[in-house]
Amino acid sequence: MFETLLLNFLFLLLPVLLFIIFFENRAYSYNRIIIVFLSAVAMSLCIAKPFKLDIGYIFDLRYIPFIIVALFGGYKNVLPLYILLNVHRFYVGGEGIIQSFLFSTILTILIPLYNKKFMKLHSKGRIIAATVIAFLTMAFYLFTLSFNHGALNQQFWILTINAFTTHVGVMIVIMILIEKIIDNIKNRDRIIQSERLNVVSELAASVSHEIRNPLTVTSGFLQLLRKSKTITKEEKTYVELSLQELQRAEKIVSDYLLYSKPQSENMVYSNMSEESQYTKNIITPYASIHKVEVVFTFNNTLNKNYDRNQIQQCLINLYKNGIEAMKENDGGKLYIDISEKKQNIIIKIRDTGIGMSKEEISRLGKPYYSTKEEGTGLGMLMVYSTINKVKGNIEVDSEKGKGTTFLITIPT
Repeated sequence: MFETLLLNFLFLLLPVLLFIIFFENRAYSYNRIIIVFLSAVAMSLCIAKPFKLDIGYIFDLRYIPFIIVALFGGYKNVLPLYILLNVHRFYVGGEGIIQSFLFSTILTILIPLYNKKFMKLHSKGRIIAATVIAFLTMAFYLFTLSFNHGALNQQFWILTINAFTTHVGVMIVIMILIEKIIDNIKNRDRIIQSERLNVVSELAASVSHEIRNPLTVTSGFLQLLRKSKTITKEEKTYVELSLQELQRAEKIVSDYLLYSKPQSENMVYSNMSEESQYTKNIITPYASIHKVEVVFTFNNTLNKNYDRNQIQQCLINLYKNGIEAMKENDGGKLYIDISEKKQNIIIKIRDTGIGMSKEEISRLGKPYYSTKEEGTGLGMLMVYSTINKVKGNIEVDSEKGKGTTFLITIPT
């Protein structure tokens, strides 16, 4: 039995190891398919090599990858595993086919219901939740099994002890490994993002001032030319277009200047009360135009050293993006909540707009990427740059058609 236990454990480790080695850096949608496929392979191998106890009972660890995929991926990802599990079980044959089918059907219906709440838990919370669900799953399985075996003799209790300890222990180990992988991916992304923002910041500081000077001079001469009475109406139109493009170019340069190092004259040590109230007042008329109601709450006493102008611009950019995301819905609500938690300033900005896919979320903050047709992506780049300078962290939760939530954590 010990050899079979190690073999089943190896089957469950196989998807984890293969994912780390070959697929960790792939796109999210591609990774999802690979994870489901590897989980299906592990589940099939567990069914093919079950535990065979001396007392005559047979069981395996097939439901561990099944539960994990159901919790992380929901109905969409667990359905292929459900089909494969039952096809394989019918192929193996023997007693208990109907019971296995009914049991797997109940799990397929119930466990994915917890998917959204599960994904919002922190790392330790997910490990505990998955372990509890594995325990309850096995308890339910043994409960139904007890009806088929009459009196609960010593053999049944031996099976119960083996099933509980094996499933709970293996689930804990696998979940710890999965959470470690997730944590490593997040840390790597933070480092890459930080390096990218530093490069942009240095580029902005060294180039923007030099570009702004000739833009200003050119704009001045074009304005003088526009006042001339010797140019034709068509030529005046060309001048107007040129001035508009120069203004747009100057705005982009101004955005780049915001990525430079915080200015000493703008540095404050505060709890962001003035900045949040100021930006809320600034954005309210814009929200009213687009039929958006702003719901603002502030409950923070923690202070932080930061550049006032950059924080203000950061918040305005996030508010503006949230309002514009609700244009297609003909209005909505923008929730702004600034609070404190365990020596961290928490800024939560939620809209009820069009939402984003996970692919779009993964590309936020990258230079020149924008979800808007006319956007340059510099606004979100500035947001990530500002939060990075105060050693903060940004988490984005979004769903197509339901809205987006930005959760910013700033340590004090």
